[in-house]
Order: sequence, then C-alpha cells, then structure tokens
Amino acid sequence: MRECSRLSRRTVLGLTAAALPLSTATEAAAATAVVGGERLARTGVQVRGASALPKKLTARSWLVADCASGEVLASFDAHRRLAPASTLKMLFADTVLKKFDRAQRYKVTDADLADVPAGSSLVGIKPGITYTVEQLWQGVFLRSGNDAVHVLSRMNGGIAKTVAEMQAKAADLQALDTHVVSPDGFDHKGQLSSAYDLTLFARHGLKDADFRGYCGTRTADFPAGGKKTFQIQNTDRLLTGAWGLKTYDGLIGVKNGYTSHAGNTFTGAATRGGRTLLVTVMHPDSGGNAVYEQTAALLDWGFTHGRSAQPVGLLVEPLSEGGAGASRAPARKTVQAAAGAPGPASGGGSAWQVTEGAAGALAVLGLGAWALRRRRTRTATALEGDEPGARGARDADAEGGHRS
Repeated sequence: MRECSRLSRRTVLGLTAAALPLSTATEAAAATAVVGGERLARTGVQVRGASALPKKLTARSWLVADCASGEVLASFDAHRRLAPASTLKMLFADTVLKKFDRAQRYKVTDADLADVPAGSSLVGIKPGITYTVEQLWQGVFLRSGNDAVHVLSRMNGGIAKTVAEMQAKAADLQALDTHVVSPDGFDHKGQLSSAYDLTLFARHGLKDADFRGYCGTRTADFPAGGKKTFQIQNTDRLLTGAWGLKTYDGLIGVKNGYTSHAGNTFTGAATRGGRTLLVTVMHPDSGGNAVYEQTAALLDWGFTHGRSAQPVGLLVEPLSEGGAGASRAPARKTVQAAAGAPGPASGGGSAWQVTEGAAGALAVLGLGAWALRRRRTRTATALEGDEPGARGARDADAEGGHRS
C-alpha cells in the first residue's frame, strides 16, 4: 500500500475549481477555512466529474477518499456529527498504540475491568491472567472488546487521561467534529464524530504497520488461562465473509461498530491495482449487512468511476505534520449542493449556484432571506439525530449480539 500522505497537483487544482460562494462575500471567505474544503460542509451528495453512484445508499453520512492523495472523491453530509460506536476505537489506537511494546506483558486486575459499561462487546479478558500488549490490541481490533480498551487505558494512566489524550489527538488530526467521552465508543451523551473524522483516523492509523496488521487480522488465539486458548474472529464481515457476505477483494481493514442507539458504522479500506481507497458509512436505515453492503458498493464505485472524479474536498494533514489549520464545519447547512437524498449524481455544482452580475446579486439576497426564514422554522429539527439515542434502540442481533 502506498503511503497515505501525498497531495497531488490535481488535488489543488480540483479543489480550487470546486470552491463556490454560497451567499455573501463574507460567508464565502469563511467557508474557505472549513476543514477539508467548503463543499464538504454542505448537505447532500457532493461529486464532480463522475457518475453512476450506487442507487441504494441509505446512510445518513458517507465519504469516499483516495488514501494516498487525501482527495475526497464523493461524499454525503461528510461533517454531520453522529454517534460513532466502536469506529472511535481507531482514534484510541491512533493515540495509544505506540506507547507500549507489543511484547510487553500485563497481569489484569479486577480494578482494570471495574468500569467497563454493561452490555459492552467483550473479548473475554479475565482478572489474574497475564496478556501481552499484542493480545490486548487483537482484542480491541478483532472483537471490538471494551474490556481490552479499558485495560490498555488503565495501563496508559486511566480513562480520564486517555480520553483527554484522544481529544488532543483528534485536534491535532483536525478531526474537529469529534467529541470524546469514553475511549471505547460506547453510547454516551455527547460522544460524536463524523464520516470525515473517522476517515482521518483510519488514514492516519494505516500509516503504522502495527495498526495495519491488527485491523487486517482475521483470526487469533486468545489466552483463556493456563496454557488454554480460544480463537477469536474479526467482526468485520467484509474481511471474514461472515453472516452471508462475501469477502471484499483487496480489503485491508479498518473498523466496524454497532450499538443499539448508534446503529451501524464502518470505515473500510481496500487496495486494487496499487490504489487504496477509504470509505466511511454511518447509520444506514437498515441493520444487519447494510453498512457493509453500502461500503462495498462505494468502494466498487471508487475503483471503477473514481479516477474520473474531480475532488470535492481533502483529507487534511495533522497539524503536527505541517497541516494548515482550519475551522470546524457548521453543524448543518441550510443550502443544499445537490439532491438531499443519496443516489445517482452526475456531478454538477450546487443546485443553488449563484451566477455573476446583477441577477446573481439579487438571487443571493432572495436566497439569504429565504434561508433565514427556513432556519427559524427548522430550529427544532436542525440537529435531528445528532445525539446518541435519537434513533431509538436497534436489535442487538444486527451485530450478532456484540456492541461497541
């Protein structure tokens, strides 16, 4: 896999061409500072120069990006803040993974597991058993084990310290939609991220060989005490082919998640023909395999049509690696750039694009007044679904009874 860090000349030219003012000069100037580019802050499908997007996309947010260049090839509500479930464990790994040697051994105590949330997905860690750091990370990535997360967090100085470090890491990565409440991704009020941020976490993590190795591991033997072990299998169905799905050709990871309140989330990466694509899908309407099927469909689109797509945004570089600072996207945009529901798109500009000249100025004034009136009437619903629990409970069988 190529290193996921190159910014091409095509990206710069494409993003320059994609930037369009929304209403006033002041608003347009502010939009240029939005992390990832102004178009990603808009609602609706964003795509340019490519067609044939999958028709049955029900996710509330999704994004397709080239891992090497960081070009965002297509997106839908990329900055919408939603409950991330266990995909947040990618940020946990980005923050903690390099702190401990994988061969280091640790004997688990009752205190290490005392604050694991009831109903969590577990790998089966037991007090009194000694585990290697490698085994603990296998528990995190393969079984999404909150018990493994909490043990590693205790090794790192505690939950509060780990959460603070994760939030600082998110800020460095410019994942400005993310608010961390717990390191495991379990449902907590205010714990939020976005398709854009989750893709940043995955891209950053895949630069590390250990991260890539863990997220791409299908099965592992896990300690059961004494000399006994039991096998654990990765819950990523595109990687293992479980629950009636075929394995996705070229898949290299990354992380899935599910809770009864958040529903399903998934960030996947695949390599074909020397090109690596990243796809994040959040909260599709139906449970079960939908999040994997829609991820696979978007990966297929990216490999077949994505080369003709002009970028609509960019996965920014970390501030610590020279990335230019940007501001967080507004919570919701009233003006839509395309049809509000995902589906086939031919890749034109905004449906509300304002032309130059006097007619354009009048259109801007009229649109601004309309948007203000509409915003006032929609205040109660502008953030609909942006808090965990807004969608109601889901059947735990959607992930075989395992939860983030």
